[in-house]
Amino acid sequence: MKVLVIDVGGTNIKIKVSNKDEVRKFPSGTDITGKQMVADVLENSKDWAYDCVTIGFPGPVVNGKIRNEPVNLGPGWVNIDFEKAFGKPVRIINDAAMQALGCYEGGRMLFLGLGTGLGTTLIVDGVVAALEAGHLPFKKNKSFEYYVGVKALNRSSRKHWQDNVFEVIKLLKDAMVADYVVLGGGNIKKLDSLPEGVKKGDNSFAFLGGVRFWDNKVPEKAKNKK
Repeated sequence: MKVLVIDVGGTNIKIKVSNKDEVRKFPSGTDITGKQMVADVLENSKDWAYDCVTIGFPGPVVNGKIRNEPVNLGPGWVNIDFEKAFGKPVRIINDAAMQALGCYEGGRMLFLGLGTGLGTTLIVDGVVAALEAGHLPFKKNKSFEYYVGVKALNRSSRKHWQDNVFEVIKLLKDAMVADYVVLGGGNIKKLDSLPEGVKKGDNSFAFLGGVRFWDNKVPEKAKNKK
């Protein structure tokens, strides 16, 4: 089965089909709507053959559906019939959860995505639970995301940002009783070192996660609990 994986980001949308190494991308941004995303994906993948589609979406996904309009993209994502739009079976998963699924090596894994905001996913014995822990209060009634997202990196020194990242990692790792933590997202390259029990992932794991989402080797609970 050939899977088209769509990784929707705040800056770019990346696509890859499971039987090819090539990754294609095009700009997203605050003006792109769900319909425009579909049109751009279809245009950029028109020479690819695939059987089904995985969409990694930057926001809450509940019972396989997008719950809220995205913060860093344009409007019109919630009520789209993506299966009709693509003419293929479609599964939608939170983007951090998709990357986490690609990184997973067993046990209790906490995935933290350091990108525009803070993506959070917990996987326990193959069961995926996409979280919104980045929006929980951390300091001075500000969220974890406020202190470790890209805006925090831009408004403070890298050392101060890194100190906050390490503190957030420890707090969330302890709270989730995680065996290990995997960091993803574009800003992991800004870290000078890593705490014990923490490893770097890679954005490419998102595509593996998108394929695993259809893999019969992944427990059904991992497919259904988003």
